[in-house]
Amino acid sequence: MSSAFAYALVAALGNVIGALAVTRRAARELVLIEHFVAFGAGFMLAVALVELLPEAFARSGTAAPALVLAGYLAVHLTQHTLTPHFHFGEETHTVNRLAGTSALVGLLLHTFFDGVAIASAFLVRPSLGVLVFLAILLHKLPEGVTVSSLMLAGGRSAPQAIGAAALLGVATVAGVVFTDQIPFLVRHGLGLSAGVTIYVAASNLVPEFQGKRGWTLPGMFFAGAAAFYLTKLLLDELS
Repeated sequence: MSSAFAYALVAALGNVIGALAVTRRAARELVLIEHFVAFGAGFMLAVALVELLPEAFARSGTAAPALVLAGYLAVHLTQHTLTPHFHFGEETHTVNRLAGTSALVGLLLHTFFDGVAIASAFLVRPSLGVLVFLAILLHKLPEGVTVSSLMLAGGRSAPQAIGAAALLGVATVAGVVFTDQIPFLVRHGLGLSAGVTIYVAASNLVPEFQGKRGWTLPGMFFAGAAAFYLTKLLLDELS
C-alpha cells in the first residue's frame, strides 16, 4: 500500500506539470507533451494487453471479460457521451464554460481508476506495479494539458485551471486508498482498470495523432510499445 501510494503521488504531479505548461504557455514543453501522447499510447496499450488482461483473468475468472467491458464503457460514457466537448491535448478554441467542468467530471472517473490500477498491480507484484505506474505517468502530462486548457478556453483563471488538474491527481491518490479499503476492488480492480486503460490508449490517445502527417508521432507510438518490452525485461532481471 505504501509503495502504491507513493507512486500515485508522483503520477498525480504529472497532472499539475501538464497544467503548468499550459498556463505558462511553455511552447517547447507542449510540443514535447504531444509526443508523450503517442509514446504513452503505445506503452499503455502494451501494458494493458500483455500484463493487465492476463492478470485480470487470473484474479476475476469468468467475470473478467464483463469487468473489462464495463471499464471501457464507463469511460466512454463519462468522457464522450455525457461530456459535450472532449479530446486529449491542448484546447486552442474558445469553448462554453460548462465544457471544462464536464470534462473535469468525466476525467475524474478515469483518474480514479488510474489509482485503482496502480494499487491493484502492486498487489500482484511490484514489477507490475512499476509498469502500470509508468503507463499512467506517461499520459498524466497530456491529461493535465487537456483539463487546464479547457478551463482556460472556457474563461476560467490560471489558478482554477491548475486546481482542476490537481483534482485529477487527488482522484488518482483516492483510487489507491479506496482499493485498499474495498474488497471488490482488491479482487476485481485489475479487470475494470484494464478496460479503462485500453480505452484511454486506443480510443483517447491514438486518435489524437493518427491523422497527423509525418513519421515522428507514429514512430513514437511504436517506440512506446517497444519501451514496454525493454522495461519489462529490465524489471524481470532485477526481480
